[in-house]
Amino acid sequence: MTNLLEQLDETIRARGLFRRRQKILVAVSGGVDSMVLLHALNALAKKNHWRLTVAHLNHQLRGRSSDADERLVARAAKSLGLPLETTRVDVKQLARTGRLSLEMAARKARHEFLAQTAARLKISQIALAHHADDQVELFFLRLFRGAGSEGLAGMKWSGASPADRNIQLVRPLLEVTKESLHAYAAAQNIPFREDASNASLDIQRNRIRHELLPLLIRNYQPALRHTILRAMEILKEESEVVSRIAEDWLDSHGQDARATKKTDFAKLPVAVQRRCIQVQLLRQGIPVDFKLVERLRLRPAQSFTIMSESARASGAELPLVTVQCDSAGRFHLEENSAVASNAERMPVQFTGDAGTVLFGGKNIQWKILRQKGFRIPQLQHGKETFDADKVGKSIVLRHWEAGDRFQPIGMARPVKLQDLFTNQKIPRARRHDLIVATTSENELFWVEGLRIGERFKLTPQTKRQIIWQWSLGKNTRLRVSTHHVRLAQLKNVRRK
Repeated sequence: MTNLLEQLDETIRARGLFRRRQKILVAVSGGVDSMVLLHALNALAKKNHWRLTVAHLNHQLRGRSSDADERLVARAAKSLGLPLETTRVDVKQLARTGRLSLEMAARKARHEFLAQTAARLKISQIALAHHADDQVELFFLRLFRGAGSEGLAGMKWSGASPADRNIQLVRPLLEVTKESLHAYAAAQNIPFREDASNASLDIQRNRIRHELLPLLIRNYQPALRHTILRAMEILKEESEVVSRIAEDWLDSHGQDARATKKTDFAKLPVAVQRRCIQVQLLRQGIPVDFKLVERLRLRPAQSFTIMSESARASGAELPLVTVQCDSAGRFHLEENSAVASNAERMPVQFTGDAGTVLFGGKNIQWKILRQKGFRIPQLQHGKETFDADKVGKSIVLRHWEAGDRFQPIGMARPVKLQDLFTNQKIPRARRHDLIVATTSENELFWVEGLRIGERFKLTPQTKRQIIWQWSLGKNTRLRVSTHHVRLAQLKNVRRK
């Protein structure tokens, strides 16, 4: 099976992925992809004078199976006469302490281990075993999430590590299919281990791999992988052109108020306008979201408060920033200073159809149902109903913070939550104890004991609804008179 070696050698030379006589850190999990990558690079190492080092991270997620993966990689490194770097990370604990999903915690641990190992060994490039099938699966994953051309273009052949910008991640197998990797492993008697979780249909990527792709190949396009990879290559090239135009425009106009007229930005193609805003967000470490980009683009001079990834990574208690894009396309950012309030917060993922969380001494229960016919919910103390798709899959529970704005049902525009508290005669000493719930974009949709958010109410178009219930402790109840005023107001609004 020299075809794979020839293909890999040609790809590396044509794309300039590795130089001769350089050191390469090879990330090896023990699966067929990385084991084939290790053996193939080792077969090409002599003529290219590469110096390989094997790196393996034991995530400790599968008990004895994880340990068996580690032993297999160690045997492979020894048999090839290559140095080995290994470590173990309790990913479950990392996920709990960092309030991350297991997938995100594992990814974070893996990138940090690889980048730190490479930096310590003075290696500038890390070889990863992502292949053509991974690209196709990623295309559909991102398509379902509504990604733009840059996201649909998939993984790059080479790019900076998210853990260290000075370290390059290289993916030399992006044109090689999984089938070819298995064939090479069989022909060369390369041992590998299968991760049992790859067969679980509870994971969306696995459903795409085992259900969607076979269906599309069988019934719609036998050459699906080829056509998707070709489309991704086209999207990549076109996206890079838009990015270059946007970055050139920002370099010459975006930061100079005197050189930029309001009409200059408006005359740019919409795709370039969006990319100008996206580039500025990314430069500030702010997660990019299509809704946020469009709000900044279409509502110049309006400020939006969101969560900053850079502030979150630094451990700030209130990692919030206020962003604004003026009519000339210039980006403005202001870090929100911490206020003397209860900074307790809890991310909540809506997994499954129901759940319960304990936050701020209160028990909060939620249940997601399909809407069967539109009816205005009956008013009940300690219970609200929201449009589930507008709320989103993840929320944050926290307490009131200075600067919060909220658009209660029936109101035409958002108002300061502080003003709403004043109008409702809620004592100052009680305001920081009340729980609020925000979307992942930090938009308030619920304030304990007050009206629900206007944008999140049920409508005839609602497909799914969240039934939201909470039990209040004795020390957190609003005065009865205030609650009755709130119910009366809400009832009148909903009748209109």
